[in-house]
Amino acid sequence: MGDVVQLPVRREQPQEHTDRPQRQAPAPLETEPSESRHGESPRETRPGVEPLWRESVGRELRRERLAAGKRLVDVSEEAGVSPQYLSEVERGLKDPSSELLAAMAGALGLSVAEIATRVGTSSPSTQSPVYLAA
Repeated sequence: MGDVVQLPVRREQPQEHTDRPQRQAPAPLETEPSESRHGESPRETRPGVEPLWRESVGRELRRERLAAGKRLVDVSEEAGVSPQYLSEVERGLKDPSSELLAAMAGALGLSVAEIATRVGTSSPSTQSPVYLAA
């Protein structure tokens, strides 16, 4: 059929040159504080690693939901998805289809284009997966 090509899952962001040796142990995982008081677990991140598309989209959906003062249940009912699924999307664990993303964004008064634009403009690098996926 063809050759199998290994694709990188995440790229390290370029770091400033230092006098330290090139090879270092991986940075320990850090957790972001949870933005919700309703038992949602904090996400783990690696410093210097660009976020995946689903993580950036989820972060933007959560930010908008909290700014609107809405609960997971409120938005999920309006979007026609389960609260568990919406929570997983917000935490970057699920990658929603375009139809589901449109429903969730619409429940927050946004369009898919607005979400994509926000995610794309908040990206730290033009080589990030966000720009490549959009």
